[in-house]
Amino acid sequence: MCFISFFFLFFFSLMNFFFMIYFIMENKVFFLEWEIISFNSLSIVMSILLDWMSLLFMMFVLMISSSVIYYSKSYMSSELNLNRFIILVLLFVFSMILLIISPNMISIFLGWDGLGLVSYCLVIYYQNVKSYNAGMLTALSNRIGDVMILMIISWMMNYGSWNYIFFLNFMNNDYMMKIISVLLIIAAMTKSAQIPFSSWLPAAMAAPTPVSALVHSSTLVTAGVYLLIRFNMMLIDMIFLKFLLLLAGLTMFMAGISANYEFDLKKIIALSTLSQLGLMMSILSMGMSDLAFFHLLTHAMFKALLFMCAGVVIHMMNDTQDIRYMGGISLYIPLTSLCLNISNLALCGLPFLAGFYSKDLILEMVSMSNLNLLIFFLYYLSTGLTMFYTIRLLFYLMVNDYNLMVIYNLYDEDYVMLKSMFMLLFMSLVVGSFLSWMIFSYPYMIYLPFNLKMMVIYVVLMGLLMGYMISDMKIYSTNKFMMTYNLSNFLCLMWFMPSLSTYGVNIYFLKIGQNLLKNVDMGWSEMYSGQGMFNVLKNYSIFYNFYQMNNFKIYLFSFFFWMLIFYLLLLM
Repeated sequence: MCFISFFFLFFFSLMNFFFMIYFIMENKVFFLEWEIISFNSLSIVMSILLDWMSLLFMMFVLMISSSVIYYSKSYMSSELNLNRFIILVLLFVFSMILLIISPNMISIFLGWDGLGLVSYCLVIYYQNVKSYNAGMLTALSNRIGDVMILMIISWMMNYGSWNYIFFLNFMNNDYMMKIISVLLIIAAMTKSAQIPFSSWLPAAMAAPTPVSALVHSSTLVTAGVYLLIRFNMMLIDMIFLKFLLLLAGLTMFMAGISANYEFDLKKIIALSTLSQLGLMMSILSMGMSDLAFFHLLTHAMFKALLFMCAGVVIHMMNDTQDIRYMGGISLYIPLTSLCLNISNLALCGLPFLAGFYSKDLILEMVSMSNLNLLIFFLYYLSTGLTMFYTIRLLFYLMVNDYNLMVIYNLYDEDYVMLKSMFMLLFMSLVVGSFLSWMIFSYPYMIYLPFNLKMMVIYVVLMGLLMGYMISDMKIYSTNKFMMTYNLSNFLCLMWFMPSLSTYGVNIYFLKIGQNLLKNVDMGWSEMYSGQGMFNVLKNYSIFYNFYQMNNFKIYLFSFFFWMLIFYLLLLM
């Protein structure tokens, strides 16, 4: 099953690649309509849009999923129901492809909902309470976005068609379109985990590592970004887009800070994904959708690789995820460490790796644009923080001493995992320059002062220095004097967002339930049903008991009264 899926997906990925090159060269778009049913005036049509963007994204999704399935063959080898896992992953890929190639709101909704459902099934794959809670948080956060898309579908009834691709250009001035745009932005924010809805992405790390590599790094979380890229003609010059810019910048900043306080290996990588998603959303809300798409693709490659390396490390470390137990792994698993370091450096934007081309271009375009100081600082501080937590992670994993057990046996012999990782390693080395030649038909003109041009390097070096100072573990280390306890608590817990989006939402319903229980179940309904009937019966039985104990006196007394009443009745 694994090998069949791998070859199938890989073959399709290559096919998409060649088609994509042909489409870019010839500047082609294929729009296919398949009429499912035509009855009188009712026609149900399934439409497919193939242009270079959808083909390129499909190629990336298929390539990552093929290597993830090949990786799962080894990673999930002790799993009894491996086929079930593979089928879930394939369902996920199918939903994603449906979302990518559909120009129709209904089929987009089918793909979108399929993503949410399969994601839930994969998060709760290891069945325990923690996974169940994480899965519910994921599913219910994504339901908000699903409801938004349902509302978009119902609003689009006014246009007489759900093929949004036909009327993107003249929808700007319309009042209804403004509503649809707001709904669309909220939907994208839930799926791409922007700031009110961020808490589900780190929680979804309860899933198996191959799932994290495929779903929660490269494909599912970028579905929202992809949707906004498709709709970007309509969204330009909306006030709500400026609001999205602020929220995405804050997401980027918040994730960068929280990753520095986190000790769970997978959560650190999840928070870095969140940070990059904030970068994509913010550059998208500035109107540069091709840059957002470029960063989406380069990020997908090295982030999937990063998760795969994390999976190998977790396996070696006896299924421990806490980075404080790890250390010195470069001595024992050199090839995995090579992949880990290269993907980490690509994430930081080291020149000529994948992340450099997209990140550097984005930051230079930000420097060129006329935005305010706050947004500028959010971009650059977040870039510095990326370097910060990467160096911290590198210190904990590679440089410090091994901390787990006295006797250990670490090995780097798992060639199935390594082969799949090397495929992505090659991609994350070349994909940046390859795409920058491929998808930008005209070069960006960037003209900046020297210091502003070097600003990226300044913040990266600053982050490197800070990361070293934090990770240098001595008795008088810097990180002991960093923050007060309350502030570090606030920063560590993602600005209290997980608590707010779980307890903050459900506390009201729980309070209503508590009041109902106190006042109704244990209050009035007890008084009028259970306890009340009991009291009435008890009082009667006390009375009858009294009646029976003192029977002779009462017998005569009641006989007297009875005769009196009888006599009175006779007189009447």
